[in-house]
Amino acid sequence: KNLLRCGTRSFAVSDYGNIWIVAMGKAADTMTKSIAKIIPIAGGIVVIPKNYAPVIRNKKFQIIRAGHPTPDSGSVFAGKTIRAFLKNTSCKDLVVFLVSGGTSSLVCAPEGVTLEQKIKTSRILLESGASINEINAIRKHISAVKGGKILDSLCCTAISYVMSDVVNNDLGSIGSGIVFCDKTTFSDCIGIVKKYGLEKKLPKSVLSRLRLGAMGKISETPKKPKIPNQIIAQNSDCLDAMRATAKKLGYSTLVYPKLTGDVELAAKKILKKFNAQNNTCVIFGGETTVKVRGNGKGGRNQELVLRMISQLPTKTLVASLGTDGIDGNTKNAGAIFDHPVSRNLIKQYLENNDSNSFFAKHGGLITTKPTHSNLLDIGLILKKL
Repeated sequence: KNLLRCGTRSFAVSDYGNIWIVAMGKAADTMTKSIAKIIPIAGGIVVIPKNYAPVIRNKKFQIIRAGHPTPDSGSVFAGKTIRAFLKNTSCKDLVVFLVSGGTSSLVCAPEGVTLEQKIKTSRILLESGASINEINAIRKHISAVKGGKILDSLCCTAISYVMSDVVNNDLGSIGSGIVFCDKTTFSDCIGIVKKYGLEKKLPKSVLSRLRLGAMGKISETPKKPKIPNQIIAQNSDCLDAMRATAKKLGYSTLVYPKLTGDVELAAKKILKKFNAQNNTCVIFGGETTVKVRGNGKGGRNQELVLRMISQLPTKTLVASLGTDGIDGNTKNAGAIFDHPVSRNLIKQYLENNDSNSFFAKHGGLITTKPTHSNLLDIGLILKKL
């Protein structure tokens, strides 16, 4: 209980006057509750999505609710509050950052753009089909806190424990690298804009800032980390647990990790891995992308399942869900289905990105409510006994 390890370094609890928590993300409150059981915590700040009911109610923690998946005024308040808090720490203090998925939206400090322009940018990026790494690259370059910038306000020793919600566990992308650093550049951002044809969609102020940065007229984001960061949980932990359970139940298992890219292509990749013999289980995890063309309700997990069910053999089950309990613009975590349907039946739902309506009508929606965790998506195809 007297020693904290982070990366290759160790920190003796007794060496510090006060130990403070700054927790951000969908798992902020559960991470805080866990570490507070292990070491003495003086207090701190916990930033969670505004629809969450916090699992901690200790008055020494300031609970801030903010917007997700797009930032709001609460996100700006969180950014200002954390920076002010860090400036008031003593050199004898230790700050423990707890970072999890959702931080990019929950903690916000627009730089060179307005909040409204940043909100519009986030929405456009989320619907463009861009990966989370690409989305966060642009987020970092229009922010005064992301990519390690928030540490400019730090006056004491600090460490960071991270729950990974990105496939490659890139610390610079998790939470937009808020207490790490940034390997991407303004030029990279321009490339992303062109890749997805966003030149006429993004606000002019955002495009102007990215172009000025690419010309060297705006300082780049920090390129070296200032504090140690350690990943304490990741998607592969979920897949390992699923595989162990499947084996105990007598299934022959194959794990397909790091699933990324367009949801239609991802569905085809998973189905190719599936051997339709009895007692077969394919476990997969990662995060796909959906280019939104319609105005229906759904999410990447529900759409992934919907795209696979027209090709399922008999007595086969497929399921996919978000470990945070939220899939897309719905209140569901994902979907589960166990019988094939015709392509004609699902075609109209796919064209309108309306997978949620299909499962609401035919059954199969998975509802968990917010899980206070975020380790990407998990799923499986199971040939039933």
